[in-house]
Amino acid sequence: MSTKSRLAAEPAPMTTADDQTAAPRMRADARRNEEAILEAAKIVFARSGVDAPIREIAAQAGVGLATLYRRFPTRADMVAAVFRREVDACADAAGALAAQHRPGEALAAWLMRYTRFIATKQGLAAALHSGDPAFAALPDYFRKRFEPALSMLLEAAALSREIRAGVAAYDLLRAIGNLAVASDDGGAAHTERMVMLLIDGLRYGATKPGRPGP
Repeated sequence: MSTKSRLAAEPAPMTTADDQTAAPRMRADARRNEEAILEAAKIVFARSGVDAPIREIAAQAGVGLATLYRRFPTRADMVAAVFRREVDACADAAGALAAQHRPGEALAAWLMRYTRFIATKQGLAAALHSGDPAFAALPDYFRKRFEPALSMLLEAAALSREIRAGVAAYDLLRAIGNLAVASDDGGAAHTERMVMLLIDGLRYGATKPGRPGP
């Protein structure tokens, strides 16, 4: 009997209960490792910038270099994943803040959260403009997630007459980004003071309750 015929005649190995439970367990372990790596990278990047040694990230995450590279073959892959994760967390906070606070307070709180997000991304701007294909989709992702979140907060605050209407979310996002870049010498505290002035500016011209609009 040929080797091909002999293989066809042999029954396939049986899948045991242990095999069936091993795969989900491995997937769960992989997810935990990925989350640990991304959280560690977030901490290390905030402390040392996106060019921090990979070994430092692996040590922070409590995983081996092989595990880290298996999930993120290049530094750019890791930077992009950390960026998307942090964008998602910041954007999702808009809904939570809207449920907990008055519209104007929710808006101010989210803008400060966004400001801190920008301030902790050392070296990110340079990475985004490096030409690496891993970063190509990130500017669009940034706008896709942040612009609707901020638009929702702006519209709610305008309807409650706590800020003036007609403020474009993208303009405000860019203004804060520019402030963060221009305030490198003054640090995060200076940027936050400037953003508070922006928030005060949003309140100027708001229609007070009980008064007709213009």
